[in-house]
Amino acid sequence: MYDIKTFNEIAPEGLNRFPSDAFTMNQTETPAGIILRSQNLHSYDFPTSVLAVARAGAGTNNIPVKECAEKGIVVFNTPGANANAVKELVLASLLVSVRPLVQGAQWVQTLTGDDVEEQAEANKKQFAGHELEGKHLGVVGLGAIGAMVANDAYRLGMEVTGYDPFVSVDTAWSISRRVNRANSLEEIFANCDFISIHIPLNEETRHLISTQELQKMKKNAVLLNFARGELVDTSAVLEAVNTGEIASYVTDFADERLLHNDNILVLPHLGASTEEAEINCAKMAARTLKKFLETGEIKRSVNFPTVEMSFNSPYRFTIIHKNVPNMLGLISSGIANLGINIDTMINKSRDDYAYTLIDIAETDEKKIASVAEKIQDSDKIIHVRTIKNQEGVHY
Repeated sequence: MYDIKTFNEIAPEGLNRFPSDAFTMNQTETPAGIILRSQNLHSYDFPTSVLAVARAGAGTNNIPVKECAEKGIVVFNTPGANANAVKELVLASLLVSVRPLVQGAQWVQTLTGDDVEEQAEANKKQFAGHELEGKHLGVVGLGAIGAMVANDAYRLGMEVTGYDPFVSVDTAWSISRRVNRANSLEEIFANCDFISIHIPLNEETRHLISTQELQKMKKNAVLLNFARGELVDTSAVLEAVNTGEIASYVTDFADERLLHNDNILVLPHLGASTEEAEINCAKMAARTLKKFLETGEIKRSVNFPTVEMSFNSPYRFTIIHKNVPNMLGLISSGIANLGINIDTMINKSRDDYAYTLIDIAETDEKKIASVAEKIQDSDKIIHVRTIKNQEGVHY
């Protein structure tokens, strides 16, 4: 029986994916897994029982990912589950950035009298805007969200150029051939009327857009940030907007310095705030966590490699270890020395860590426990787990 600890409100459509005969929810102080949305875990004291953390969302800045890897805790996220919600908000913000829809709607509410229609017609010129058709959009980052933004912006009649030197093969297939490819960020900055950022936040991308980058943009450029607030240097973008270096800034991340500025639109982090997105994220997070706990397979992890292998043997060892030479030899010899044959084995690494799955035909639980104990007896081994295949079940 696995206990799952939840933080925040997780959609029941996701939690229902954990069958009650094998999982409990928030019943113990020693959970096997954690599922959360925005809860900050950087100061959380992880019980030694925790095997994995699943974030119902794409960003994992609220989770100490590196520290989790050191403890052998696999961290998952749900890339693409909320992509459509974010895409729609970006497209809406593009429209709002060229048409003063909000200002016009608020102004109409101030009208009184029996000639409201005539007043609106007489004064509507003050809310005249521009059209997106024919304008040039630059998309920085062509992951799940960026690719959708690029495709749909083209369908709105915009000229679209994307930049992503690390675009995946799957994403590349999904991007319209009519989306131009930029060879550098400078191309985006110099040529685009609108620039939308869709990349993860890390030490290399923090303040990716700062004073020098803003100075390379067009004077009429509109910068949109629906990825992470820290990707843009707030002080620099505020200065650029106030001095006319760029036309405006639209962001989904509130900062007091950005408020009360007519050329800056700040939204209250609405990107994934749709009922559909929350359900999709919860389902994906639950599915991934359940699969890992039951089979040891890793998919969509941010700190360990993807490792998938059919589970047809009676028992499986899952081994998290340091990515150093001769580990496979150490592990396999330890198993062989106890007279156990290996049915199937797979090993993959990511940065400083590696993950190994080993399926065995042995059914003697005492012998299996001895093997696990022997494997664990190395300072290079972080965590060893034994999983029993449910009778008649082939994963």
